[in-house]
Amino acid sequence: MLPPDHRLRRLVQLYVGLALYGFSMALMIRANLGLDPWDAFHQGIAEHVPWSFGTVTIVVGAAVLLLWIPLRQRPGLGTISNVVVIGVAVDASLWLLPTMTWTPGRWTFLVAGILLNGVAGGCYIGAGLGPGPRDGLMTGLVAKTGGSIRLIRTGIELTVLAIGFLLGGSVGIGTIAYALFIGPVVHVTLPLLTVSSNPETTRTADDGGLPAAA
Repeated sequence: MLPPDHRLRRLVQLYVGLALYGFSMALMIRANLGLDPWDAFHQGIAEHVPWSFGTVTIVVGAAVLLLWIPLRQRPGLGTISNVVVIGVAVDASLWLLPTMTWTPGRWTFLVAGILLNGVAGGCYIGAGLGPGPRDGLMTGLVAKTGGSIRLIRTGIELTVLAIGFLLGGSVGIGTIAYALFIGPVVHVTLPLLTVSSNPETTRTADDGGLPAAA
């Protein structure tokens, strides 16, 4: 069992990561250069219902979470928090951020959005308090079907991207940039931000040693 300071770190890291994730989504939306597949899907739905982008994100997250039931997946605190906090954070960030029309500014928003999204993912995943609804859907399908993570993840992403595009979601160079760079960013940040279940390992990492193991 983790000592209180490690449990507190997990909670703080979880909510900082989720809030930052919502902010990074808002940056990419304001850049208007293309969104990642799920956000293109969210935006496409938002074009057809009288809801904010964040509300759509929450509703979709809750709907995906219902799909966990037949897959026998169990949500954690991080899973439930993911559904609510990201939606609230993205709406608040969209209210604060201006609509960017200056081309260098749009690219700055896009690059910053992708980088911060990767850091945010490393934060909330590394907290180890439960996967997001969409990640849990992937792992549940892998366990249920015996298929490969790569094929199932790609299938899910392409499906929601196609639906989002047909509904009017933003698909463009930003979508491609996200697909190319989000993996490498998370690859770097996740080991650095993972809170180990072994307190000794985590303390070594905090003292400047090797990153804590996942």
